[in-house]
Amino acid sequence: MVLRSCWKSRHKNSSGPAPCWTRPRLAALLWLCVTQFVCGSGAEGETNTVIQKDAEFDVTYNDTVTSENQTIYAFNHTVSRNKTEGVRVFVDVLSQGFESPILFVVRQKQAVVSFQVPLILRGLYQRKYPYSHVGRTLCQPPTRAASETQYFFVDVSTLSSLGTNYQLRVSRVESFTLQTDKKFSFTASPSQPQYFKYVFPDGVDTVIVKVNSEMTFPCSVMSIQDIQCPVYDLDNNVAFIGMYQTMTKKGAITVQRKDFPSNSFYVVVVVKTEDEACGGPLRFYPLRPDELIDAGNRSKFIDVIVTPAINSEVYVMGMLFCLGIFLSFYLLTLLMTCLENKRMKKREVFQIAADMSPAETGKTPASPYEYGSFADNGSTLSSEAITDSATSTDNNYGYVEQSLDSIGRSRQESLSSVEEDDYDTLDDINSDKNIVRTKKFLCVSDLSRKDKRILSKKYQIYFWNIATIAVFYALPVVQLVITYQTVVNVTGNQDICFYNFLCAHPLGALSAFNNILSNLGYVLLGLLFLLIVLKRDIVHNRALVRNDLNALECGIPKHFGLYYAMGTALMMEGLLSACYHVCPNYTNFQFDTSFMYMIAGLCMLKLYQKRHPDINASAYTAYACLAGVIFFSVLGVVFGKGNTVFWIIFSVIHILSTMLLSTQLYYMGRWRLDSGMLRRIVYVIYTDCIRQCSGPMYIDRMVLLVMGNIVNWSLAAYGLIERPNDFASYLLAIAICNLLLYFAFYIIMKLRSGERIQCLALVCILFTAVVWGFALYFFFQGLSTWQKTPAESREHNRDCILLSFFDDHDIWHFLSSIAMFGSFLVLLTMDDDLDTVQRDKILAF
Repeated sequence: MVLRSCWKSRHKNSSGPAPCWTRPRLAALLWLCVTQFVCGSGAEGETNTVIQKDAEFDVTYNDTVTSENQTIYAFNHTVSRNKTEGVRVFVDVLSQGFESPILFVVRQKQAVVSFQVPLILRGLYQRKYPYSHVGRTLCQPPTRAASETQYFFVDVSTLSSLGTNYQLRVSRVESFTLQTDKKFSFTASPSQPQYFKYVFPDGVDTVIVKVNSEMTFPCSVMSIQDIQCPVYDLDNNVAFIGMYQTMTKKGAITVQRKDFPSNSFYVVVVVKTEDEACGGPLRFYPLRPDELIDAGNRSKFIDVIVTPAINSEVYVMGMLFCLGIFLSFYLLTLLMTCLENKRMKKREVFQIAADMSPAETGKTPASPYEYGSFADNGSTLSSEAITDSATSTDNNYGYVEQSLDSIGRSRQESLSSVEEDDYDTLDDINSDKNIVRTKKFLCVSDLSRKDKRILSKKYQIYFWNIATIAVFYALPVVQLVITYQTVVNVTGNQDICFYNFLCAHPLGALSAFNNILSNLGYVLLGLLFLLIVLKRDIVHNRALVRNDLNALECGIPKHFGLYYAMGTALMMEGLLSACYHVCPNYTNFQFDTSFMYMIAGLCMLKLYQKRHPDINASAYTAYACLAGVIFFSVLGVVFGKGNTVFWIIFSVIHILSTMLLSTQLYYMGRWRLDSGMLRRIVYVIYTDCIRQCSGPMYIDRMVLLVMGNIVNWSLAAYGLIERPNDFASYLLAIAICNLLLYFAFYIIMKLRSGERIQCLALVCILFTAVVWGFALYFFFQGLSTWQKTPAESREHNRDCILLSFFDDHDIWHFLSSIAMFGSFLVLLTMDDDLDTVQRDKILAF
């Protein structure tokens, strides 16, 4: 009975001459009749009618479907091997019955697509959005023949006993294949996604697919998928295969030919049902769990353009440019070293000809400091009692003169047999140590009394500790970022990493090789700085071996351990910054900033060590404090966003740390944190402020510390009020502000004390300041930000600006590495003018 119904319906609804029964049509009809027989036989006394129609393209069919009839629309079209045409199906349901939707099944040669109308798409928290207007593009199976006629059928059915009106229209997509460098515009919506085909032209191995829109919302997804059926083009399945990323106004994906064996791919654009993934507002909760929510108009007008990416010649040019810039610093350093050696040889020849050396005459070279205003500062003390004590002990506490032979012999002793506890002369004379540090004007000789071998060994620990930290820190970092890159490559999720997608050039498994290459400057210039320090260290040791009086008793004490640590930190900054840019996101931003904290801390320690070598912090204390800073950095990134409690705790700790450090620096360590501290504070306030108004004894130190406290309290207040999202950068800004403040104080005090800055150091200062200015300009361009969603971050993406290979952030890497190198050179050379000045004539400030 069912088969007969199928046969009668076929002849009853046919108009005109009977068409030829081809095998595909006969097979389809038999399949449907058997289906109706199997399914319909279960309903007693119920007969389903199957109606098949020969349909044409670009014709709108208005029909009604019920549970008692099923309609089949038969289409055929010619497929050419050299030309690809898209076929798109449009469906509108005119009735509002959501309880019994209409099922549309499109059967093709190698694919079956089915969807219901109204189409129900789900959002977050099981929200349901119905769409009565649906448009789908059919997957086009490839053909090997030059020309082939293919058939496909659209089956329409429902379980509703009431009639449901619908409209069906099938059209050809003439511009289905995208052309290189030609913009194509279209409109998409959640129920009407779009996708197009792109074929790699000859000679092009890599292209960039750029999708743009003037509309921020609705949020959308662009996907790159291989030429295979089915195509995943709905919000709930677009992430199943291929590469994909969310977008608001901009989106870009770099596609390589090697990833697509067919030398072609689909560009799929899907509009999401909600905007939360792109940083948009989240809709209200439905009153009932099964309540359907009207999504409104979510159509989006989009432009897509496919452009060729750079070729291998640009890669080579970019790498040569990067190497050329930084190797030029090696050549410049080599040239200056040769000139310096030539000048030193001429000086030695002149000294031999003059036959007048200080060692022979027993006189020290005259210095302008012998007649300066601070020549007699060693006897200027803060009170009569201290003056008497200092005067009585001045002869035995001054610089202990030794014969040059004994000094030379002691220099040749092994450092491995020396321990600080055994030779700490200040620990042996604690009573005199506290007296000397109360002098109103301290000299470097007062704070460089410990055995030089002990201090050299003490400061070498800085280098060995940071080298150990670097190894243990870098190995898991490298492993983690390799895992990140593998996850990105396997899943195709482009939202994991915050690249500048408009200038992200892949190489091998790396997605943004240019951002990694530009960090090479930190490594090369850090290594160059280590070589410069090594040369100075060797020259200084040779001077000590030959008992050079200038090396023994003049100038700032030469301790190179901190310099070695600074150079190592600069190299590690380059390595870890490169690791961060393998897949930049908020979870691994710590990799990019950890050694920045190290560098800022080491520079401040080196500035302080220059004139306070005996009382500078040990390596263990310094690195423990820096570890605390990094710990707070991690806490701030994870818990600090909008967390008032965290910001209150951090601000209190910040202010207390500033006050404790200020006390330590003002009193040169001559204070104790114990139970009697509050009593001593009250006593000082009573005697110096209430009983008599006394000004600060160390005015210069007080000015520095007051300014430092103002800056740090202001930064703490800013953080507590504004609560910036980028806590790591905020913490780095605190470190840099304190470093700049101390450096400015050091330069001002140096000039105020009658010292001068030599030409080389002055050139380094001016050059570094200019480079820092340009570097910060490029840093604040902000090409991406993990403080926002990935789609919002891509709104900041911009094209390459240098050699079609490097973007603004790469130039920041170039300039900041040069600026850091210049800053290190400033610290290394700024006190070279004191190399012939005795230490009891050099002020400690």
